[in-house]
Amino acid sequence: MIPYKHEPFTDFSIDANRDAFLEGLKTVEAYLGQDYPLVIGGERIMTDDKIVSFNPADKEEIIGKVSKSNKELAEQAMQAADKAFKSWKKVKPEVRADVLFKAAAIIRRRKHEFSALLTKEAGKPWNEADADTAEAIDFLEYYGRQMLRLKDGMPVESRPGEFNRYDYIPLGVGVIISPWNFAFAIMAGTAVAAMVTGNTVLLKPASTTPVVAYKFIEVLEEAGMPAGVVNYIPGPGAEVGDYLVDHPNTRFISFTGSRAVGLRIAERSAKISDGQIWMKRLIAEMGGKDTMVVDKEADLELAAQTIVKSAFGFSGQKCSACSRAVIVEDVYDEVLERAIELTKELTVGNPTDQSHFMGPVIDEAAFKKISDYIEIGKEEGRIVAGGAGDDSKGYFINPTIIADLDPKARVMQEEIFGPVVGFTKAKDFKEAIDIANNTEYGLTGAVITNNREHLEYARDEFHVGNLYFNRGCTGAIVGYQPFGGFNMSGTDSKAGGPDYLTLHMQAKTTSEML
Repeated sequence: MIPYKHEPFTDFSIDANRDAFLEGLKTVEAYLGQDYPLVIGGERIMTDDKIVSFNPADKEEIIGKVSKSNKELAEQAMQAADKAFKSWKKVKPEVRADVLFKAAAIIRRRKHEFSALLTKEAGKPWNEADADTAEAIDFLEYYGRQMLRLKDGMPVESRPGEFNRYDYIPLGVGVIISPWNFAFAIMAGTAVAAMVTGNTVLLKPASTTPVVAYKFIEVLEEAGMPAGVVNYIPGPGAEVGDYLVDHPNTRFISFTGSRAVGLRIAERSAKISDGQIWMKRLIAEMGGKDTMVVDKEADLELAAQTIVKSAFGFSGQKCSACSRAVIVEDVYDEVLERAIELTKELTVGNPTDQSHFMGPVIDEAAFKKISDYIEIGKEEGRIVAGGAGDDSKGYFINPTIIADLDPKARVMQEEIFGPVVGFTKAKDFKEAIDIANNTEYGLTGAVITNNREHLEYARDEFHVGNLYFNRGCTGAIVGYQPFGGFNMSGTDSKAGGPDYLTLHMQAKTTSEML
């Protein structure tokens, strides 16, 4: 087995790579607007009711029309997954891992096609789309290897006349509710973590990005996944999502999305339905209000650069995005001024054009929500960059800095999920960390300082699941920075980490008297 090493990002300054991405865009453009079926038990099922996926940068352009599931089809998928589980759980872990390795190889060969699809369907600029595809490959490679490590269980003690074993077995049928912001990586990662551990899956991808999920199902089938192991059932959360979360045969739910929806799932999944004989397990990643702290003893150019990149990469639509900059007052003005300069240099436009740093936000609802928060920001602070949007052709919002905010202001407390960052000052480093901890979230954070004592203070006191020193707060890599957060950021289920797969299994102890 080749040791795990994360998929490298593409260098688009090389002509051949740029040409390959443009070729990927042509491939995707050739299949725009097609109709896509549900996939239940390996069968293709077309429905009259469709989810229409639009290009958020060009809202007249239809990416695809995807069949929409309902309660009856969700029940059919549950029966198919239940049936498939009986055989899939007995398939050797090595064989299940091989499906992941083959799928990774297929995606690697079609890497620029998948990235181009993300550019079209999710509005991702080239580099962001490339990183999303690379992360999908990483999840496949990493979880396949982790399964091979866990297949023989864990060592436990035996004694004379007695032999003990501690083995992992699958849970059953899992409902995977995946987000649109990492439409490939998180969708694929959560699905294959459940699948490689011997479970079967009902995959309900985000309604704004269902086409890339369908294309991934095709890859899994090509890689040798048996029928019924992963069932593709996009549909409305209020109908299909609720039905499956409540279903007595659902053994676990893996959810990535907003705090509000995550808490609703937690509440519903805790209730026991008629015929249910287990407590459902919930794996949830629910967002953040992430802070970058800048000390007075810091590389101030690094601070400004990393705040801007972490705040505005993929239009701030990452649960890890920097949405708060807390700066020690001695250097506040200097960092703010440099961040304003850097922000004003950023270009916004259709991400098929490689020259644009930022593309659109995902849809009309996001455009309105973010625009409303900018209006609130005008009352609470000072708009020093951006502050405007244009939804005439696509959903574009300019990168926005709101300065001089009270740490308790709404735009400093509530998740905006867009290209908006708030600046506030702290009298000293300790107060900066106190401000960083003053939200209900605890996902990512970063500290820019050259003071070793302050780094160690932050290591102990900054209460987030992923903490970064002297770098931005986005860009966790599978196997390198396992990802998940505290408090209202979810169950800290550390995707891409050494214990993530065990969340999809249960341990069984057997003891034999010899």
